[in-house]
Amino acid sequence: QVDLVQSGGGLVQAGGSLRVSCEVFVRINTRFSVAWFRQAPGKERTFVAAISGIGSSTTYTEDVKGRFTISRDNAERTVYLQMNNLKPEDTAMYYCAAGRARNLFRIDDVNYWGQGTQVTVSS
Repeated sequence: QVDLVQSGGGLVQAGGSLRVSCEVFVRINTRFSVAWFRQAPGKERTFVAAISGIGSSTTYTEDVKGRFTISRDNAERTVYLQMNNLKPEDTAMYYCAAGRARNLFRIDDVNYWGQGTQVTVSS
């Protein structure tokens, strides 16, 4: 059983920065990959970034490369998504996700979801 508790997000002007956090509570010591997905109103949920459970390799969707950084603090059991140079098109509900796949970028591979946190970027 895994519980994902999200925090952060909010409202920012274009060009600004925000950080969202995902605290991972696991009952069994299993290494999970953690990813961020986002869903804008009326659109499908899409992959943003992921960090593997072993080795901490990272993957990003092309839209956010160079602007977003995913990282994990194992001591705090938290995964962060630092978002810089935000654009209005980044506005969405952001969801933390965990799964056993080494490269977690497909929704079908997600085993657990966080509750979602809103990120709004004004122009």
